[in-house]
Amino acid sequence: MSDGKRKQPARRGASAAASSETVRRKTPARRRTEAEAQARPAGNGIGSETRGKVLVTGAAGALAQHVIALLREHYDVVGVEFRGVQAEYPDTVDYVVDFNTRPFEDVFREHGFMAIIHLGRIRFTQSTRNRRYSANVVGTARLLRLALKYGVEQVIALSTYHVYGADARNPSLIDEEYPMRAANLMREVVDAVELENLFNIHLYKHPELNISILRPCNIAGPGINNEISRMLSQPVAPCLFGFSPLMQFIHVEDMARAVVRSFERNHPGVYNVAPDDYVAYQDALQQAGCRRLFLPSVPPALARRAVRALGRYAPPDYLIDFFKYAVIIDGSLFARTFDFEPEHSLTELLSHYRGLK
Repeated sequence: MSDGKRKQPARRGASAAASSETVRRKTPARRRTEAEAQARPAGNGIGSETRGKVLVTGAAGALAQHVIALLREHYDVVGVEFRGVQAEYPDTVDYVVDFNTRPFEDVFREHGFMAIIHLGRIRFTQSTRNRRYSANVVGTARLLRLALKYGVEQVIALSTYHVYGADARNPSLIDEEYPMRAANLMREVVDAVELENLFNIHLYKHPELNISILRPCNIAGPGINNEISRMLSQPVAPCLFGFSPLMQFIHVEDMARAVVRSFERNHPGVYNVAPDDYVAYQDALQQAGCRRLFLPSVPPALARRAVRALGRYAPPDYLIDFFKYAVIIDGSLFARTFDFEPEHSLTELLSHYRGLK
């Protein structure tokens, strides 16, 4: 630590009132046994038998848990969570620490990461605008500065297809060269656009970081708690009169495989991640066992007021345009580059939600 002393591991269920300058470690960092150390030589970076340690952010999330489970078979993984303090964390979380505090650098200094898989982002519905910006944009900028300072060799960044924005003028199939128009169309996802712009700048300015930016379609499946997954889990879900846009979904296990594949094969760039199949929104609701609740679609202000009146069933405002206009992304570049094909079908994915009803 900065005072030359090592912080003691935080007890399970540490209070949220603990100092923000303290690295809240849920469990002590995993150490290899003597037998493991003899069996597996220390890693020397990308391409070696053991590739050193990998930092995974957002480690409490369902996607991160799947990614870490896949990585642990071959790599040493350290999971960090920065999105708040809670009583209990899954075993995938080793540290709870704010990226913008000094102790975060101690995590880098202690472990010597060779790669970062950045999966954590505070969504619009989870916090205030200022806190989201501080964590998502300012915190990620510091993460990248530390990556440069400590010689990290590769960064995988999770973005979202929402950066393209939902608009009637969108092409029928959106590739990676299409502009990110969401910042002009919906203020709620400005943070996501700024976050990706930050990674894009570093992608070209610092090629030594080997940055890959992944823009997945709707991630869904067991454990996922994003807005679209909550919609599919509800007995009642809203839809707009006269609109049923096509949508794409990828199973959380397939997305975890995509993240690990992009890490292991290391082809820097920007990639959409999506299967070839898609489904109309209203058909997806029916296949997921949801009862459709039709709401007026015009004028837009009336549609938003009607959605808000649903209370706990209401989606965030920014999703309303995604219930009107299709945003179908072309995932062929990722599929070709990384030889990737989803293992879970769309029918299987939606059947999971039907089984929850």
